[in-house]
Amino acid sequence: MPDRDPAVEAAVQGELRLLDPEVRASPELVGALLHPEFHEFGASGRHWDRASIIAALAGPTDQEAGPIAASGMEGVRLAPDVVHLTFDTEHNGRRAHRSSLWRRTQSGWLLYFHQATPFAG
Repeated sequence: MPDRDPAVEAAVQGELRLLDPEVRASPELVGALLHPEFHEFGASGRHWDRASIIAALAGPTDQEAGPIAASGMEGVRLAPDVVHLTFDTEHNGRRAHRSSLWRRTQSGWLLYFHQATPFAG
């Protein structure tokens, strides 16, 4: 298997950190991975901005929800400073196809956009 593009690897590592319950519980750690202009279309259909997703992840509901399993993570560099990741998650019996855009900034690779689409089976 060929070596993965270092930009894609950085985005994958950032995404995996965001799925880690300890990271999700920390507004500081989550905030360090999100671009200042971050936004998300969640599996619920809700549009999230950076502040609202940080608050939701640190809230008691998310903390009691259990671990998130990710599978099939793949990435491609779209431009020198942009990586696109796709993967699936399962969380408390709910499954979602996920798509993330990561942008390289002066402080490293940050999640700029995320979308989750629920699916069955």
